[in-house]
Amino acid sequence: MTPSLPTPLALLTRRAAAFAVSALLAGAVHAQGTQPLKMVVPFGPGTTTDIVARQVGDAMAQALGSPLVVENKPGAGGTIGSDLVAKAPGDGRTLLMGTVGTHAINATLYRKLPYDAQKDFVPIGLAGFTPTLLVVSANSPIKTLADLKAAAALPAGVTFASAGNGTSGHLAGELLSARLSGPGSGSGGKMIHVPYNQGGQALTDVIGGQVQFMFYHPAAVLPHMKAGKLRALGASSARRSAAATDVPALQEQGVADFDLVAWFMVYAPASTPPAEVAKLRDALAKGLARPEVAGKLAELGVESRTLAPAELAAFGAQEIQRWGEAVRRSGAQVD
Repeated sequence: MTPSLPTPLALLTRRAAAFAVSALLAGAVHAQGTQPLKMVVPFGPGTTTDIVARQVGDAMAQALGSPLVVENKPGAGGTIGSDLVAKAPGDGRTLLMGTVGTHAINATLYRKLPYDAQKDFVPIGLAGFTPTLLVVSANSPIKTLADLKAAAALPAGVTFASAGNGTSGHLAGELLSARLSGPGSGSGGKMIHVPYNQGGQALTDVIGGQVQFMFYHPAAVLPHMKAGKLRALGASSARRSAAATDVPALQEQGVADFDLVAWFMVYAPASTPPAEVAKLRDALAKGLARPEVAGKLAELGVESRTLAPAELAAFGAQEIQRWGEAVRRSGAQVD
């Protein structure tokens, strides 16, 4: 018996179905290759964290062959954006530019965080770190650290600004107060904290002399230093900032055990598979090795430091302990 041949309509139907399946498969492969890499920034646009995230995220996306999407999710000291990533799918496409605030300070500052800084994330790698600079107005009579200590010993004391309670600038000021005014310091002076909602406004008031000093990122203060509006008295790290090598570290000037630096770490949700984590770490390493990326970060005062994957978790735990002590000393607490 001769088999019946398919009708023209049946042939067209089969061909259309085969084409649809092929198109779906091709689309899936194409979508997988071009699925955007999303970098969540837990602070507003234009902040140092935002600029670092865009530089590093773009370099990682290029290494992965994907477009980059940056989402700014500011609020509650970085906890809103951080929590968003903690609860995101671990597909290797959603990352967080975490900071010393979101993953070290907040662990003690907040009575109850919506995420666990260590258990809910896997660290991809350190994007860089930056010391803060202790700055005063260029018109201030305080020209040296010794002058600041003497001013703090006066009955009125001195004031220092920050971008808010529990920020790295606040805690650096409290630590300096403890080191210069504490037992055995030879000074009974006081340093009074003046918190602001935004670091930019705090810096404006320091320039204007309404507040005596503050600790802030080199990226924000260097332009004002070059313009003759600010004077730097010291760096908060154990050694000088690479962005301001003429500014001595506070330890150089006799302030014992003073080593506080801000840092930026790329994180993924803890559920991210090891194979995806390895790809992301490779992309980060390639991105940071690009001269243009390293150059831009250096302009911001952000210095590189390589940590092996096995060192990342220990680094996070150490920083939570270090900054936790500073938070408890300051008495700062957020409900």
